[in-house]
Parts: sequence; structure tokens; C-alpha cells
Amino acid sequence: MSFTPELLTIYILDILFLFFASIAFYLSVKIARNYDRNQNSALQYELEKKSYLASTIIKFIFFIKIPLFVFFVFTLDKISDILVGAMCAAGVVNATQFGVPLLILKMINLYLFAFWITMNSQDMKNEDQRYFKTKFYLFIVAFVLLVVEIVTEIVMFSSIDINSVVDCCGAIFSVTDTTYISEVLAQGKFLSILFYTNFFLLIITYLSRKKIIYSILNLSFLIISLLSLIAFFGTYIYELPTHHCPFCMLQKDYSYIGYILYIFLFYGTFYGLSLPFLDYEEKELQKRFSFSIWFDFAYVLLVSYFPLSFYMKNGVWL
Repeated sequence: MSFTPELLTIYILDILFLFFASIAFYLSVKIARNYDRNQNSALQYELEKKSYLASTIIKFIFFIKIPLFVFFVFTLDKISDILVGAMCAAGVVNATQFGVPLLILKMINLYLFAFWITMNSQDMKNEDQRYFKTKFYLFIVAFVLLVVEIVTEIVMFSSIDINSVVDCCGAIFSVTDTTYISEVLAQGKFLSILFYTNFFLLIITYLSRKKIIYSILNLSFLIISLLSLIAFFGTYIYELPTHHCPFCMLQKDYSYIGYILYIFLFYGTFYGLSLPFLDYEEKELQKRFSFSIWFDFAYVLLVSYFPLSFYMKNGVWL
């Protein structure tokens, strides 16, 4: 595929990410292998100083990665204009076998880098720095996934043939096909029941402060929310029973409502998922519980508005 200004921007940022992340990776390996808090030597002092540089680089990558993810989706939409058959980002993602894995990998990396930032923040608050080596071991894993993401991204965009006809979102998310997607879409009402049941259980575990159960329920809430959004709630956003695309709601025609929904869902589930893995002070723990449930609740309210609004206006369900 030929270069576009958006693609060129992504490639340049990928190169910068890879350069700076490689520095942080080198420092992380050195710290993970050689740091010993029980020793009082020049090497330990040097490693502590280098840890600040590595942490700064990692934080830089994460805070640029968030808007870059939004820009990535925007780029997919722009590319859809030059691909025959594509109506939105869904057609571009489905144009090669690397699109869906890349999208999933980007989401995993967002959660992973966000968790690293949280771990680093908690580590800096405690004098004993109990997560000092752990956070750099975690970044080594994150670096490998970041490299895989960048390589997959380059391969995906390079594999797109602008002369080939691709499926539009209507064909990809069709309920008439005999695919696993159509089977999921056919369970829209059942998924909506699961969605509200999952949220009700979230409220119960929030009130009882069961961290592990609350985290597991947030993971299931993330998955069920995405599935129910595609199969059920999305049709009310579009006010069309056959329109199940998770990307079109990111467009201007729908007031970019998808961005708000996905941001609420990300923050709510991230705060919930990260609870059992770090030792928080009681005040901090309560704050993170509250952030999680309120973002989850905001998502539930917003996504529920569309079917209720449609019914109030038309007196029927789709």
C-alpha cells in the first residue's frame, strides 16, 4: 500500500517508540539482572539513577500511545476512502489477516502500559519500593509485545492491496452469514441480559469490596460490553437493526459517541482489573474502587440511553 500522510505519521512515531523503548529495555534488563537493594555500592546507586530515565521513557511512550491509538483508528477510517468496498475502519481491519490481531494487541498493550504506570506510581510512594524490580520485569514483557505490535502494524498496512475489493461493515457484521460473527449477533437480546446481570454483580462486589471477584467481573464486563455493543446497543445508536459496526459510531455522523463509550469502558475496567495486583493503602483502594464503578456506571447509563430513547420516540423496540 502506498504511503499516506497519516501512515507516514504512524511509521515515524513507531520508529521513535522503538528507539526510546529499546533504551528503556536495555536499562530494564540491566536493572532486573543487577539491582540488589541490600547492597550499598556505586553500581546500585547508578542503577537507581538509570531507573528514573527508564521510567520517564516508559511514561512518555504510554502518554503518547493513548492519542496515537485514537489516531490509528482515525487512519483506518481515512484509508477506507481509498479501498473499494470499505465504508469505514471495519473494512480496512478485515482487509488482511493481521487487522484483528493488531487491534487486539493494541488494546492489550494499552492496558499493560497503563498498569505499568500505576505500578510505578505506587512504587514511588513507598520508601521500600517493593515493585522496583518487578516493574522492570513487566516492561521487558511489554517491550516484546510493543515490538510485535509495531511489526504487525507495518505488515498489515503493507499487505493491503488498494486494487482489491474488500467487505464493508454491513457484510462483515451480517446476521445472515453462517459465521461465528453472525452467531454472536443473533444473540443480541441474550447478551444485553448478560450485560446488565454482569453490572449488577459488579455493584454487589463493589459494595462488599471483594477485589479478586471484582477484577474477574470487570474482565467479563469488558468482553460482554463489547459483544453487546456490537450485537444489541449499536443498532439503537444507528437506529437500524442490521447495522452492527463497532467503528461507524466513531464517525461524525454519530457525534463521535463511540470515543466516549470506549473511554468510559477502558477506564472503568482498567481500574477494576488492576485492583488485586498491587497493595494499595485503604484510601487509595477506595478511590480506585470508586473510579472503576463510576466509569462502568457511566458506560451503562450512556449505552442504555439509546434503546430507551428509541422506544420513547417510536413506541417499539428494534
